[in-house]
Order: sequence, then C-alpha cells, then structure tokens
Amino acid sequence: MAEEGFWDDQESANEAIKELKRIKEVIEPIQGLDARVEDAEVMLALAQEDGGASALEESVELLRHLIRDFDKMEFQLMFDGEYDRCNCFLSIQAGAGGTESCDWAQMLLRMYLKWMETHGFESAIIEILHEEEAGIKSVTVLVKGNLAFGYLNSESGVHRLVRVSPFDAQNRRHTSFAAVDVFPEVEMEVDVEIDNKDIKIDTYRAGGAGGQHVNKTDSAVRITHIPTGIVVQCQNERSQHKNKSFAMRMLMAKLSSLKRQEQDDELKGLSGEKSDIAWGRQIRSYVLHPYSMVKDHRTGLETGNVTAVLDGGIDSFIEEYLKGRISS
Repeated sequence: MAEEGFWDDQESANEAIKELKRIKEVIEPIQGLDARVEDAEVMLALAQEDGGASALEESVELLRHLIRDFDKMEFQLMFDGEYDRCNCFLSIQAGAGGTESCDWAQMLLRMYLKWMETHGFESAIIEILHEEEAGIKSVTVLVKGNLAFGYLNSESGVHRLVRVSPFDAQNRRHTSFAAVDVFPEVEMEVDVEIDNKDIKIDTYRAGGAGGQHVNKTDSAVRITHIPTGIVVQCQNERSQHKNKSFAMRMLMAKLSSLKRQEQDDELKGLSGEKSDIAWGRQIRSYVLHPYSMVKDHRTGLETGNVTAVLDGGIDSFIEEYLKGRISS
C-alpha cells in the first residue's frame, strides 16, 4: 500500500485492502493469543517464586481463559470451504399453513437477527413479503461478516414448530413449517454467464409498514431466470437501478451455487438441499406444547430452554453440526 502508484488502480487497491483484512482476521487473533501465552508463563513463574496461593489461582484462571479462547480459535480455523468466509444471503420461506406458518417464519427471522446482532454480523433485509393477518410469507437477509456463510450454512433446511396456535380460537395444537435457505455472496466476476433473453424483469411498488418508508414509485425489482426458474427480488433501495443491481448479484450467487453443485457433489450443500416444506423433511423441531424442547434431528442435540433458542441462542446447534461435518 505504501508503494508509489498503489492507488492509481482503485479496483485493484480495494481488492488488496480486502485481502489484507481477511489475513488480519486470521493472523491478529493468533498473535494476540501468543502474547497472552507468554504473559501466562511469566505470571506462572512469578507465582512459583512467590509461593502465594492468590498468585497461583490467578495464573490458573488465566490459563482457563486461554484454553477456552484457543478452542474457539481452533474451531474457527477449521472453516476451509471455498465460501466459508464470504458474506451470505439467508432466506426464509413459510410453508403451507397460512397465518400460522407465516408467523413461524417471522419468529425465525427474529431469532436469526438476534443471533447476528450478538455475534457482530451486519444484516440488511433485501426483500420481505408480509402476510395480511400476521407474519411473513418470505424474506431475504444479506448477512455481512467473517465466516457468515460458514456458520449460517448449517441452518439450511426445514424448521418445524409445534405449539398451541394463538390464531386458533379453540386453542388447538398446530404444527408449522418454514424453510431456511443460505447461499454465499459471490463476486460478479465468477464464471457464470446470464443471457438477457433468459431473464424476465418485473418492477413493482414495495410494501411497507406505512408512513414515510413506503415507496411511492415502482422501485422494487423481481428477476426470474427462465431456464432454472430461480426468482430473486430486492426492494430495500429507493432506486430501481440499485434494486436491479442487487437482485442481479443475488441471481449471480444462486446460479453460481447451482453450477458448482452440478460440477461437484461435494458442494451440493452450498444453498441447502431443496425439498418440500413439510413433515419428515425438518432438520430441527421447536416444541412449545405439550412440553418444551428444541431438537436438531441431524446431531441429536436438544435443549429444554426454547425461549433462549428463539432469542438467538443457537450457537450450540450450529457448532455441534459443524463439528460433525468437519470431523466426517
């Protein structure tokens, strides 16, 4: 960066800065841990010389923190997939069941947004389709941050909710389904060609909660890729041009995933396995009645604290799945 002419090529310079940031995200935590190990060694030596119980207890506590942080770092360094460190798109689609399933889709959105906030990921809702009575029919969120795809890829699949429905006057128990799909954000330069005659572009007026945030023009954009049937849409920008550009990025990402799935079976999980949003297809069940339990059907991990999970406490499920995937 200090070399003469570095900033002459703005695009190349930005790529170098991005690469530097990615390297620092790996190197700096290791350097910090190394420095803390040296501090612990010094403290332990002083404790041995001093012979005091308090100094020794302090050294042991420091070592406990080091071991915990080392395990966390070691786990993160296991992410070696081509897209693990990429930003990603997370989409939620309500299954059959009307308002009940749409409400469940909104509950899942809240859960993931809370998880993202807790872990320092940036999030932006790209498109959202509300259900008239309550909940959402579908939503797509752009998630930015290191290892965004690496972590959230584990959430691809059908999620099942069992509860007494607040929309049922007879207080009957209902089972609802929603599908979560995660795919990486890829650079526009990837080897995917899109012929203009293969896409259909529609514009429409974005809906909203009301007031000043409702668009007054047909700025929202929906793009359909005719050969594959893939549909993407964007409505978060005021400009139709920006929405179209962002929708094309999503389409590029989905087509890139699809192409790589066809080329290599090992990458078939990039955007999640496509299946019916129904019974028998779920990866995780959230039961609120007649008992409280969340169970991941892939790993067998379960917990009775459903409230904590729905408030974004899904780390144990993500890590258990990823450890099993990496070890296999």
